[in-house]
Amino acid sequence: METVAVILAAGSGSRTGLSTPKQFLPLGGKTVLEHSVQTFCNHPGIGQVVIVTAPEFIGRVQDIVQTGRWTKVTAVLPGGKERFDSSLSAVNHFRDNPELVMLFHDAARPLVSEQIITDTLIAMERYDAVDVAIPTVDTIVQCDADGTVMESIQERRLLWRMQTPQGFRQKTIQEAYRIALQDPGFTATDDCGTVLRYLPGVKVGIVRGNERNVKLTWADDLSLLEFLLSKPGE
Repeated sequence: METVAVILAAGSGSRTGLSTPKQFLPLGGKTVLEHSVQTFCNHPGIGQVVIVTAPEFIGRVQDIVQTGRWTKVTAVLPGGKERFDSSLSAVNHFRDNPELVMLFHDAARPLVSEQIITDTLIAMERYDAVDVAIPTVDTIVQCDADGTVMESIQERRLLWRMQTPQGFRQKTIQEAYRIALQDPGFTATDDCGTVLRYLPGVKVGIVRGNERNVKLTWADDLSLLEFLLSKPGE
């Protein structure tokens, strides 16, 4: 099974409220990006790694790649304004390899474990699309558009919180986006959602993630990541 990890690192990180994009923030002596890339480079099941970043960050990322001496990193690709633009950049880069297994991972999840990657690759032997997720421990409510009035309470046992990586056959994610881009109302915050909406006949498998696989979103998350990094992993 030929595999590639796609590290999505094109965001500006505006929600953190910090001046430095979150993928370049320091974490345990490395940047957040370096932690994510290194884990996938170290995994024996990953054949190559590509990094997608904003055009203005390409030189900076290339310098990090050279410093890290990551022989599995085969390309640094330009991303786009929206997250799906960055995913599409990688999908189109591998358009001549439809059977390729692609694992899309947010650079802002620097503590992804080798076990999660292994479990995702195993699941890709059965499914054409796979998501990493964990059960929610909170009650989830649906509100009105203004977020001021509760409308319903969702059944908690059926709700999971999505993480990354998300895995796909190249031909599957390519086809999902081909259809999606013909829809004037298309919006997406993740790639599994695109497959689920536009390829309803494709089952999206679930792989169990873990609480260490935190996404750096807010400035306070950096302290949590520092704490988790100081503790033994799985």
